[in-house]
Amino acid sequence: MRKLKSKFTAEDLHHLPSTDQMMELVRGKVYEIAPAGGRHGSVARRIASRLSNYADERRLGEVFAAETGFILRRNSDTVRAPDAAFVSEGRLPEGDIPAGYPELAPDLGVEVLSPNDRGAEVASKLDDWLTAGVRLVWVLDPTSRTASVHRSGESVGKLSQDDSLVGESVIPGFVCPT
Repeated sequence: MRKLKSKFTAEDLHHLPSTDQMMELVRGKVYEIAPAGGRHGSVARRIASRLSNYADERRLGEVFAAETGFILRRNSDTVRAPDAAFVSEGRLPEGDIPAGYPELAPDLGVEVLSPNDRGAEVASKLDDWLTAGVRLVWVLDPTSRTASVHRSGESVGKLSQDDSLVGESVIPGFVCPT
């Protein structure tokens, strides 16, 4: 992650010219993030597709694809983009989904690890998600075929390749193999 100019707002980030790099805003500072590799993209697509199919069939809410930014904090704005996200029907903005970043924390955030992810960066993202009110965060590790399940104020659940991700009360009834 390479730091650019500081003291940006979410609106400044949204209006930056397009580049080949994804960007996130963390406490007013813009960071470039290297594009993900093939395995990462495939895993992110598969989990988003499964979540989307399940949520759409039951009209539970909206699933957002990778690179969708969410405003998690104002005044030293933070905009994070999970690899997949779910927002329940009752929490979606009324009318059309905004063209800019939704100013809310998703109910579920999914992060897919890449080989170049650093532990401190992943921990920082997790802290931002949970502090902002994300109810459930899944961190998927394609290399080890494991996952960790995070909830605010609770211990981390570890899943092996023989376990399943469960939507709990966030996406009731959703079950997906790790």
